[in-house]
Amino acid sequence: MIELKDICYVRLGTADIGLCEKFSTEVLGLDVAERSRKATYFRSNQREHTLCYFEGDPADQAVGFEVEGHDELRAAAATLEKLGHPVHEGTASECEARKVRAFIRFQDPTGNSIELAVRPAMGGVRYFGTRDAGITGFSHVGLCSKDPARDEKFWTQVCNARVSDRIGDVPLMRIHEVHHTIALFPAKRSGIQHVNHQVESSDDIMRSYCLLKEKNVPIVFGPGRHPTSSARFVYFEGPQGMVYEYSVGVREITDEDGYRERQFNFEPPSLCMWGSKPDIKEFKN
Repeated sequence: MIELKDICYVRLGTADIGLCEKFSTEVLGLDVAERSRKATYFRSNQREHTLCYFEGDPADQAVGFEVEGHDELRAAAATLEKLGHPVHEGTASECEARKVRAFIRFQDPTGNSIELAVRPAMGGVRYFGTRDAGITGFSHVGLCSKDPARDEKFWTQVCNARVSDRIGDVPLMRIHEVHHTIALFPAKRSGIQHVNHQVESSDDIMRSYCLLKEKNVPIVFGPGRHPTSSARFVYFEGPQGMVYEYSVGVREITDEDGYRERQFNFEPPSLCMWGSKPDIKEFKN
């Protein structure tokens, strides 16, 4: 089994790095870690970067997960190849572009680009956002899935993810104590469905909600509270239609042996216990 330690970065292609940097700093509130001619890297916690916008096709998206070491990476590559998932081993320049010692890239059954990385770089300077969004770090992604039941088997049987709860056919899966790191949303396409950052307090959610409204950033869900993870949240739309989420108060599952997943119906009260309704295609199901 492939043991994922944590989620570490998202890479998004773009035809307009300047626009994406403006959004990431002035709206999202991330800190620019590095600029190169073809990419800009952003920090949201102690990692050297957690988001990278690079010059390329907007459909070129990847999520990076950390594994323990080189032996584990080689074992993961062998497992994936055996199961029919072709593996690309990162070159030296590709590793430098990701700020990791080594990585492999493959596609999950839907066609989402997934990268497994060894020793992602940590920052030597404390993270300070470009605005006071209260961000404490990059936490999870929603992935599009053409077949959630099939893809769930990949993440839980090939990798070490465990289902925390389900909303209809959407599994919310954890790889450590945090309620979920990966969520699979039914879709006809591959790609990242949303990117989550945790913030310090509900006040941060509401301050950002007001700022988003002031800047005419499309708010697509919230403010609200998820019955599954207990998190308070707001979702909003960034460049190229990417949906970002701030949330706080996400549940942690510490009793691994005693916890049992729960089934929620795919209906508005299961998505928000306060009554907010999503304007997100995959959430409308």
